[in-house]
Amino acid sequence: MFVQMIEMTTTKIADIEAIMNEWMSATEGRRSAKRSLLAKDRERPDTYVQVVEFPSYEEAMANSALPETAALSGKLAALCDSGPTFRNLDTVRVDDL
Repeated sequence: MFVQMIEMTTTKIADIEAIMNEWMSATEGRRSAKRSLLAKDRERPDTYVQVVEFPSYEEAMANSALPETAALSGKLAALCDSGPTFRNLDTVRVDDL
C-alpha cells in the first residue's frame, strides 16, 4: 500500500470539501485512490491533513495523471492559505487495532 499525505492551511474547508465531492463524482470508476481521511489539527488553527491510500505508488501516479486530478490540484491550491504540501509514503506496517 502507498499513502499520500497532504497538509494544508485554509479557512475555506467547506469549499475544499465541495471540490473533493466534485472530483469523486468526476472520477468514479477511474480513480485508483481507495480511501481518504481528512483531519483537522487541534494545535494549529485552520490546518488540515488529508491521508489518501492507494494500492501502489504506480497507481497513485496514474491517479495523479487524471485530468480531473490536475484540475483539483489547481483549485485546491487556490483555496489554501499555505500548501498544499505533499508527502509520498510507502507503507511499512498496518495494524488493525
